[in-house]
Amino acid sequence: MVGNIQAEIKQNKPLTPEQEVLLTIQRTADAFERRVAELFKPYGLSGTQYNVLRILRGAGKDGLPCGAIAERMVTRDPDITRLLDRLDKMGYIGRERGQKDRRVVYTTITEAGLKLLKQLDKPVQDLGFALVENLNKSQMQELVELLDLARSSAG
Repeated sequence: MVGNIQAEIKQNKPLTPEQEVLLTIQRTADAFERRVAELFKPYGLSGTQYNVLRILRGAGKDGLPCGAIAERMVTRDPDITRLLDRLDKMGYIGRERGQKDRRVVYTTITEAGLKLLKQLDKPVQDLGFALVENLNKSQMQELVELLDLARSSAG
């Protein structure tokens, strides 16, 4: 689909409204993702790793099994185990087998992970403000509702 849109752009064919929406969302997502990556790079962290740490902070001291983390992720990662391995090597998470079911491994955030998130809370909030500074509160709410509606047809 994206290839077709790009071919039509090269041929100077006018985009349909649907194509324009798709292209605009992709360009916006790319621009936002680049800014997020810039923010996390000095910390040796990716946006996906940050997402996992936030999920685990919210889970509390009991942590979560791998599948539950994957379900809560903002973006899907096909190899959640490798992602958790990297965070474990960095010292930001810990893993432990369940007491009731030894097959289940629970992941928790460590003190180092909590400390890192505390350092990042303000810069992440500031970036969020900067990315939408041209929108007023009403426009932000409308944008959220429209994107939710569009995403609901994506399945």
